[in-house]
Amino acid sequence: MHPAFSVIFLTTLIGAGQGLFLALYSAQIGGEFGLLPQTGTAFYVGASVVSVLLLSGGLLASFFHLGHPERAWRAAAKWRTSWLSREVIVLPAFIAAVCGYGLTHYLGRDALLVGAIGAVLCATLFVCTAMIYACIKFLQEWAHPLTVVNYTLLGSASGFTLATACAAFAAPDLVAFFGKSAMWLTIIAFATRYAALLRNARLKPKSTLQSAIGVKHGNIVQKAQGAMGGSFNTREFFHGKSIAFLRSVKSIFLVLTFPLPLLLIAAGLSNTSTALLTAAFFVQYAGLVAERWFFFAQANHPQNLYYQTIS
Repeated sequence: MHPAFSVIFLTTLIGAGQGLFLALYSAQIGGEFGLLPQTGTAFYVGASVVSVLLLSGGLLASFFHLGHPERAWRAAAKWRTSWLSREVIVLPAFIAAVCGYGLTHYLGRDALLVGAIGAVLCATLFVCTAMIYACIKFLQEWAHPLTVVNYTLLGSASGFTLATACAAFAAPDLVAFFGKSAMWLTIIAFATRYAALLRNARLKPKSTLQSAIGVKHGNIVQKAQGAMGGSFNTREFFHGKSIAFLRSVKSIFLVLTFPLPLLLIAAGLSNTSTALLTAAFFVQYAGLVAERWFFFAQANHPQNLYYQTIS
């Protein structure tokens, strides 16, 4: 498939915003039960603002994917059958919940109930976003449970990494909790993402060139794609990059998303370096952009059996 950067930024930005909110709420729950140090409201308010900015940035990026942005409201019309429509409904609701969470802290009131509502919406948003792709059965690279698992874990890992950097500025007592959690989430996310890569490497197309064009002859050679220029099919369902380019992107995202952030977080925790912890987030986010590009590019639409084969 052709990766659209509007969707890449949508999914990575809202994922980081969701993970950051989950980090905040888990820290608050830990503080309520005496498992973690309690911190001032300024940290929760400031980090909630960061989460809202990330979520809003992702929502804004999605508009660049629309041919007619003025008709965006229609995307919510098919919520009974469309995961995209459900995402369109849940995302603004989750942004409102995070706003309410930060405002409740700002007013000095108990935000546990608002946080619980936000956590439910957060989990629902992870599922809705991932199922947009996992429900497409003819794209074998996406149609499996690990798609939902990876969207959730990668978003959570980046959010906890960002929470570690935020805590280094405003809540030093929580840095160790956020940092260790981010490392564990990153390790688990690596295991599940690598498992998806291994699975996809063993896939075999269910269609063949013969079945694609309805000809049963065993020796078919395509001389042309049937058109002199490009078309919607050649632009939107194929990335146009070489196998070597895909392999390089895969190597880049595996390094930037997993081992390098782990090293930066570990080094940052050892000497309480705000710079290293902040760098860990930006490095991991850059890796996630590459990972999401590869996620879309790796999906091989069945129509490419015909349109990709041009002598």
